Amino acid sequence: MKTLFLSFIAGWIFISTAAHGAETAQARLFCLSLQFQEGTAYGGDTLDLSSSSGTSNGELPIYVDSGGNNYGSDYFFLNDNVYGTIPGIIHYVYLPAFTDANSNGFDDFFEVSQGVATIVTYNGYYETYLSGSAFSSGDITATWSRAAGSKDGTCVLNLNDDTYGDLGDYTCSFEVIEYTGPLTYAPGSNSVSANINLTQTGNSASTLQGPIVFDKSVTDRFNTLTNRPGIWTNAAIQTLDFDQEVFTRDVNWPTNYAGYVFFADGDPNTADPDYQLWVLSIDDTNDANANGIPDFSDDPVGVTPPRPPQLALSQGATNLWLAISGDVGRTNLIQEISSLVSTNWQTTLSFVATNDPQIISLPLPSHSPTFWRVLAQ
Repeated sequence: MKTLFLSFIAGWIFISTAAHGAETAQARLFCLSLQFQEGTAYGGDTLDLSSSSGTSNGELPIYVDSGGNNYGSDYFFLNDNVYGTIPGIIHYVYLPAFTDANSNGFDDFFEVSQGVATIVTYNGYYETYLSGSAFSSGDITATWSRAAGSKDGTCVLNLNDDTYGDLGDYTCSFEVIEYTGPLTYAPGSNSVSANINLTQTGNSASTLQGPIVFDKSVTDRFNTLTNRPGIWTNAAIQTLDFDQEVFTRDVNWPTNYAGYVFFADGDPNTADPDYQLWVLSIDDTNDANANGIPDFSDDPVGVTPPRPPQLALSQGATNLWLAISGDVGRTNLIQEISSLVSTNWQTTLSFVATNDPQIISLPLPSHSPTFWRVLAQ
């Protein structure tokens, strides 16, 4: 009986722990290239766009001119019933002017949830060879439309040649490539470790997953971060390498961080690198200390550790009674071991404290001595 009594006394030990948990923000990744399908004109002529001079990949990369207007520029292949295949270069084909109906700071044109009313843009320009070495050029007029909630839209391209006149209207389907989903992250003082799990809007079979680490600016850590180069994986288990870019938080949209993601090759299924430039938007509404800075870039808020539990053990007729004094609402793990020389503590019970003290019934130990401890979380 003396040995058993000593085990009760030795059981009055405790340990407490606290840890930072992962948090979740919402991410949206969209490509600054449009994907065009082959356009058709009256009479069966076709028009294919490409960012490669050799083969058609449907890409129309988007740029910004000195006036802040978005325009597309790439190669094209016009398949004419009279002249055959005519290669050319689109220098400019303008997108509709910037609109932001939902006031989130992003152009509605690249946001699938927002529609694009039928809008005509002018002053596009192209160059080509129509016959042999005969150089020609002309203007491009584009008519754009896309319904809200649809990634797919329609663009009618009219090519009006300076030498040969109207080359016709080419009706093309185009796609806005957008992925959305959660970004989980662990806040840090100098860096933020995150993981993305994104699904393409309108195509649930297409996904992107993987880690991304952001380093905070030394001089502006709440508003400026730089991602480290990394690798993501798509649904086909193909890898997409991306480089280092700067992300900033806009004071006009204080929960949002945005920056470029530049892939070495955004579509590994094509021969040449393409669909490379994207924008990643991170919206984080978590603000544990309510200071107006999202947890994503804020200094980590220390987790208040639980009050160290105080234990008292007494013997009943057929059991033991363990009284645990500690914080109500905390999870507690009761662990036991037969020798303090060993480190293999076994968890025998987990519970959330509803009283202070909490009285727990334990079975009489099958061996002696026995030691208990409580892990408060």
